[in-house]
Amino acid sequence: MSMINYASREINCKLVYYGPGLGGKTTNLEHIYGKVSPNTRGKMISLATETERTLFFDFLPVDLGTIRGFKTRFHLYTVPGQVYYNASRKLILKGVDGIVFVADSQIERMEANVESMQNLYDNMSEYGYDLTKIPFIIQYNKRDLPNAAPIRDLQASLNPGWPVDDGVQQKVTPDPMHAGENLVDRIDNQWIGRAPYLEAVAVRGDGVFDTLKTVSKLVLKTLS
Repeated sequence: MSMINYASREINCKLVYYGPGLGGKTTNLEHIYGKVSPNTRGKMISLATETERTLFFDFLPVDLGTIRGFKTRFHLYTVPGQVYYNASRKLILKGVDGIVFVADSQIERMEANVESMQNLYDNMSEYGYDLTKIPFIIQYNKRDLPNAAPIRDLQASLNPGWPVDDGVQQKVTPDPMHAGENLVDRIDNQWIGRAPYLEAVAVRGDGVFDTLKTVSKLVLKTLS
């Protein structure tokens, strides 16, 4: 989880972009890296596999303020999308503070999305992490394509919700980003919670920084 550097007065937080291969994880990070100030970012490191890359860089946002006098430095990672690199996926998840699941909206990629989401839950469970209790959002990427699945279908397959057993959290909680939708709701006498979601076209940069800001704010909320 987050590490404190007292010398530089920084809190270091780890954000991991997860999801199926070629879904847009790398595109997200490359867009962010290209837009943030060179004075606030570290070097981008790329670890190549046979079919794709794992990227990493860190940066210090100037517009998110401080936590108890400490600035917050975010370390952004992608994971390999192919399932046979699962050992690398698990290693990158260790100590994670927030997760963005980048889903490929194309109808024919639904199975790969579901497989990757289940893999995320499984790997988090192996570390003893509860995905429903840490900052976690879903980005539905490639919304511009003609074969993009409807959001309701993506939600039903990837974000159906989980039981909310904590009485304090059992209250209708509107989704601030989608009018008429709720993050916590009572359905058939059962309280259900869902992850926030955003739509994106990462190759154009649409939704990329909205996604980053949303997960960053959730992480900062856990630290304050």
